[in-house]
Amino acid sequence: MSAAGANQFHESAVAQVRGGAHYIDDLPEVRGTLHAAPILSNMAHGTLRGVDTAAALAMPGVVDVVLAADIPGDPMLAAFAGDEPVFAQDSVQFIGQVVGLVLAQTAMQARHAARKVQLHIDALPAVLTTAQAMAAQSFVLPPVNVRRGDATAALQAAQHSLHGTLEVGGQEHFYLEGQIAYVLPQEQNQWLIHSSTQHPGEVQHWVSHALGIDNHAVKVECRRMGGGFGGKETQAGHLAVWAAVAAAKNKCAVKLRLDRDDDFMVTGKRHPFSYRYSAGFDDTGRLTALKLHMAVNCGFSADLSGPVADRAIFHTDNAYYLQDVDITSYRCKTNTQSHTAFRGFGGPQGVILIETVMGDIARALKMDPLDVRLRNLYSDELVSPSTSSGRTGNSAVRAELVEAPRRDTTHYQMKVEDNILQPLLSKLELSANYRRRVEAISAWNVQSAVLKRGIAITPVKFGISFTATLFNQAGALVHVYTDGSVQVNHGGTEMGQGLHTKVAQIVADELGIPFGRVLCTASDTSKVPNASATAASAGTDLNGRAAQFAARHVRDNLAAFVCGLDGCGAGAIRFEGGQVHSPVTSRSFDDVVKMAYANRIQLWSDGFYRTPKIHYDKATLTGRPFYYFAYGAACTEVVIDTLTGESKVLKVDVLHDVGRSINPAIDIGQIEGGFVQGMGWLTTEQLVWNDKGYLSTHAPSTYKIPTAGDVPEHFKVDLWPEPNREDNVFGSKAVGEPPFMLAISVYEALRDAVAQARADGAVVHLVAPATAEHVLNALAAK
Repeated sequence: MSAAGANQFHESAVAQVRGGAHYIDDLPEVRGTLHAAPILSNMAHGTLRGVDTAAALAMPGVVDVVLAADIPGDPMLAAFAGDEPVFAQDSVQFIGQVVGLVLAQTAMQARHAARKVQLHIDALPAVLTTAQAMAAQSFVLPPVNVRRGDATAALQAAQHSLHGTLEVGGQEHFYLEGQIAYVLPQEQNQWLIHSSTQHPGEVQHWVSHALGIDNHAVKVECRRMGGGFGGKETQAGHLAVWAAVAAAKNKCAVKLRLDRDDDFMVTGKRHPFSYRYSAGFDDTGRLTALKLHMAVNCGFSADLSGPVADRAIFHTDNAYYLQDVDITSYRCKTNTQSHTAFRGFGGPQGVILIETVMGDIARALKMDPLDVRLRNLYSDELVSPSTSSGRTGNSAVRAELVEAPRRDTTHYQMKVEDNILQPLLSKLELSANYRRRVEAISAWNVQSAVLKRGIAITPVKFGISFTATLFNQAGALVHVYTDGSVQVNHGGTEMGQGLHTKVAQIVADELGIPFGRVLCTASDTSKVPNASATAASAGTDLNGRAAQFAARHVRDNLAAFVCGLDGCGAGAIRFEGGQVHSPVTSRSFDDVVKMAYANRIQLWSDGFYRTPKIHYDKATLTGRPFYYFAYGAACTEVVIDTLTGESKVLKVDVLHDVGRSINPAIDIGQIEGGFVQGMGWLTTEQLVWNDKGYLSTHAPSTYKIPTAGDVPEHFKVDLWPEPNREDNVFGSKAVGEPPFMLAISVYEALRDAVAQARADGAVVHLVAPATAEHVLNALAAK
């Protein structure tokens, strides 16, 4: 029986249930370990005049205070923009910025003492919103513009037009395991870093940069994380650097684990976005022009804001052809936490905008929103003439010599070759009984004075690959031991998503052995160097393929050995069911391994994979940045209370495309989890900064993630039954991020409920997240 394609348990599931799966804070501490706590800025912007540590140093158990002057290497983090200090130096840029560390014998001693440090700061004006940043022209990176055709002329010629604004909030990652690093000095100025990170290679680079040593002197290890969601892609590097600087100064092991409140105050979030848009459309609901301004709240430094904002531009189309389009993205610098990667990486912020426009068009024309969405899907239909038609000057005269353009190419010039959304949406429409439910909900709302229901189907088309082409590579090692057991190490990291499980399934299939004979070990920079972050939903695509290639090399060695024994061609050797079959005889895999070892046959190998076909011009934001697209759609029904603004999700039906699933149980779990996390982003998870720049929602008491009670009883997930059309490992597709955007159906269903409650035919302006207050505001709007 094939290991891949089956519902295998997560490789750590039993250990996690029994308490035997170790996270960093579970590791035994070496003698002399000191515990660190951060000293945080209490002002959003100001000049740092001095740091008074006397009271802290007098506290019980306190050993040292570490500040910027103690950094042996570069005082700036090795981030690509080079705009973020390790510790605040001459100025502070947000409330929660780390000025230094207090070291003590226990974590609680360090935390209490850190609050005794006095910071002398002269206040400076703070920029706290995108509107203020735009007015001040405060940017972390230059604005970016992408256009096709002539959106201005197309808007003027449009049969109908609408204009609007949208505010979409950020989101706290709220991983169960908080940020943590444990740094242990080794001999000869070498270092072992236990880091809860999605990117061990970057942690290695950042630590060596801050310590002023070579990368090879730093080993970073991560067996597993208790959740990541993008929040441990760059942010984990900060903790490792801070702890390493402290360990280097004090010549001892240092552990730094943020408590939940400090984690909120220090680390970046999903980027909040502000939009201003104008859309032109015809009588049939087809979008003919779009002009869009995106203001991205990046926080005080660039971090990953550039590629996040770029991906938002890429995914502004979602499932729809944009004929004449003009998008400008402003990367605003504010005096808040530096916002960072989060599941979807800007994609959700692009998708929600265009889905809002589709809903607006439907209400303006009194059409069903699903019909408007279907009308605008990518297809092989010829592009209808517009004011620009994509040509200017003499090119229009020579049009007959050029193949007529079709509605199958994105605004960044990538052809959509694997589009399945038309049949997928049609299938979900039928299986969810959408049309019948629309009628039933309308009738129910007439009879219900206070409670009003809404329903929506929204699709998702999500590009899979790092937009930075160089990151689309991976390596792996496969070791076959003389008892026939197999160990795999690859450059990806396990954060609960099942990456190690899927990689083990792939390797087991390649060698024809049971899943239980394969063990994936901790991610380790001393085994697979220069590994990319486990991000962009590409963990299995990259590392699974690299591990498959490594296993294939070993299998080929064994096949060549057996064919030499049996006098047959290597192609006649089959590996399956723990047996090695030749035309002459069958042997157990274990026996073949023992024999091969005795004959000095190599039983280990490396594997390397680079994603094919992709290319991308960062200057113009054009090319083929993605290897393929993952598709899906969700039908969601909600109810709102028009007196209180409270809402509840009643039913969810999902049809999602994961290609040929390596592990259906894990994939469905990712779809369910992604949807619920997206639902939280758009309903209850509200980040609130006050007028001083203080994050008021910095704990579970004020920041509300969804609970089990928020998950509807009717939550049906089906998988689209078609392999990936590109040559991806096992015919699978990525599943980590795309389902997150299915939850935009919740937002659109809420807007439908508000529209039905108001019954005025007007555009519904609903701020996201759609808290009770925001729903009430939308109901009251005129």
